[in-house]
Amino acid sequence: MYKYKSTIKKYWYCFVFGPIFMILEACGEFILPFTSANIINVGVKNHDMNYILEQGGVMVLMAIAMLITGVLGAFFGIRGAAHIAMDVRRMCFKKIMDFSFENVDDFSSGSLITRVTNDVTQIQNFTQSLLRGVFRSPVMMTGAIVMSFIMSPKLALILCIVVPALALAIYILIRIASPRYVTMQQMIDSLNNNTSEVLTNEYVIKSFVREDYECRRFSKVNDNLMKRCIRALRVMIFLQPISTVAVSVATVGVIYVGGKQIIMGEMEIGVLTAFITYLTQVLVSINFLANIALQGTRAIASDKRIDEVLKARITLTDDEAEHKDQTVTSGSIEFRGVSFKYFKNNSDYDIKNIDLKIESGMTVGVIGSTGCGKTTLISMIPRLYDPDQGSVLVGGLDVRDYSLEHIRDAVSIVLQKNVLFSGTIADNLRWGNAEAKKEDIELACRIACADEFIGKLSDGYDSEVQHGGANFSGGQRQRLCIARALVKKPKILILDDSTSAVDMATDAKIRRSLKTYMSDVTKIVIAQRIDSVMESDMIIVMDEGAVVGTGTHEELLRNCDIYKEIYYSQKDEEAV
Repeated sequence: MYKYKSTIKKYWYCFVFGPIFMILEACGEFILPFTSANIINVGVKNHDMNYILEQGGVMVLMAIAMLITGVLGAFFGIRGAAHIAMDVRRMCFKKIMDFSFENVDDFSSGSLITRVTNDVTQIQNFTQSLLRGVFRSPVMMTGAIVMSFIMSPKLALILCIVVPALALAIYILIRIASPRYVTMQQMIDSLNNNTSEVLTNEYVIKSFVREDYECRRFSKVNDNLMKRCIRALRVMIFLQPISTVAVSVATVGVIYVGGKQIIMGEMEIGVLTAFITYLTQVLVSINFLANIALQGTRAIASDKRIDEVLKARITLTDDEAEHKDQTVTSGSIEFRGVSFKYFKNNSDYDIKNIDLKIESGMTVGVIGSTGCGKTTLISMIPRLYDPDQGSVLVGGLDVRDYSLEHIRDAVSIVLQKNVLFSGTIADNLRWGNAEAKKEDIELACRIACADEFIGKLSDGYDSEVQHGGANFSGGQRQRLCIARALVKKPKILILDDSTSAVDMATDAKIRRSLKTYMSDVTKIVIAQRIDSVMESDMIIVMDEGAVVGTGTHEELLRNCDIYKEIYYSQKDEEAV
């Protein structure tokens, strides 16, 4: 409930006036049958047209008033529910933005999407129904029951039998359906996970001609969701038929008993017609409350899932940082006895006891076989991960003593998998530095060799970037991402195999430009090709999570067997 308090307080009028207007509409509902009975019993019986017109006019005015109050009540209900949903989505999204990679892995991206969209929509629908019906239905039901006893206590006894029986049947249905809806939401998670994975890896799927396989895999998940939906909903399909049977049985009973009373002269026809209307109102109110309760079971399940996100313990924060106001003034880096493992229950570490020193402004190459821990090690510099043992220092301070904003603002990372956003080229380049001047952007593009193709575009830097940069080649996307990292003006620049899609000549040109224009920036180049790192001031060689060699290209050729093996294997490939 804590997450709704601020919204309810801010939009209090929706949560006050909405129910009030719905209660006013309900009051009209149980007054109308009474007026209708008077018209029949007095006006029609006595052939009094003036009375009929007078009371009929009152009914029309009441109907208009009910229309107005009903519309206003619905308006406030819809508005209040929409604001609840908007604020909860914002809270969830803000929390997810603070998640570490470990937190995201705990939920999965598909599950998080479901919680921010479908689960919040369940809360919205329930809130809307709650504001519209939770006061209106009880008031209408109570009023109808009271009027029924006033008009005919004998007929009202029929309600005392039917209403509890119907309420018990509905309660049993809801108890059975509730856990099934929880399972259904979990299956929606699985479907979203599957869809997200396919869309993310569409290129790989097509290149391996695995469309049919993925369609079969999707169909399996989709079929499971369908079965869970049917299993949950087939319980609730009995709700309407049971209500209809209850209304029909009660109506027959009322007509039978009431008809006998009319024949015996103990009741007037108007009372019987009004009583049937009250009977219908009572049973419709119960049915409406049952639907609210059903929505409530889904909303409670969704609320718990949303709470799991909002109450998740962030595994990587700057709450204990000792120098939150300190900015990074130097690009020097030091690893002191750093060890790390992704799965904390494992006995073996993925990164093992790393000790390294990198001076500010150096160009450092990191090389090794796939999966040896290159990216994992370097990801600790901007605190994408924290070491389980040891510490990482930047500018002489432990990275955990900076605020996350300051340490990450000082580091630019360019990944092999490039990410561009919809908009213009200029918008993408300013993504890390919204105040960047045109001159800064143009210089960054010259260093990254992106100006070569941007200059050929009719709109230049104002050219549109399609979703994911689909209208640019892999090499062009990489160069744009390098330029974006440079526009940020970092103290440390990390290039993680980020020139894999460009030719060797362009790669060499980018490296020379970085050395010339970014001499005060520490540059870390993670690469598979030795040609990309051999001119570095220092090369770090990794194998199975450990550093097995450091030094210049010449030093490593003399002293590091693994480096020599990589070097000569690549030379042999080039010769072939």
